[in-house]
Formats: sequence, C-alpha cells, structure tokens
Amino acid sequence: MILTDYIKDTRAEMAHVNWPTRQQTIRFTVLVILVSIVTSAILGLSDFVFSRLLTLLF
Repeated sequence: MILTDYIKDTRAEMAHVNWPTRQQTIRFTVLVILVSIVTSAILGLSDFVFSRLLTLLF
C-alpha cells in the first residue's frame, strides 16, 4: 500500500513541474558546453604557464 501511495504522489507532483521547452534545453546545453570549453582552456593555459615557470625556476 505504501509503494502505490508513493507512486501516486510522485505522479501528482510531476504534473506540477514546469518543464523547459525544447529551445530552452538546447540553449542551456550549448551554454554549458561553451562554459566548459572556456573553463578547460583557462585551466589548461594556467597549467602550461605555471609548469613553464617552475621549470625555469628549478
């Protein structure tokens, strides 16, 4: 009985969820990919610069 109540309540709550549109999903996905690329480029460049500095110092 408890499992069926849980499933019914879950379905009722899911009906209230405001799902993003297809266009919003695409935009957010592209934004996440771009931010990930920029972040990885900054971290990679920082790693390169600091490793070069350390090799020059030691």
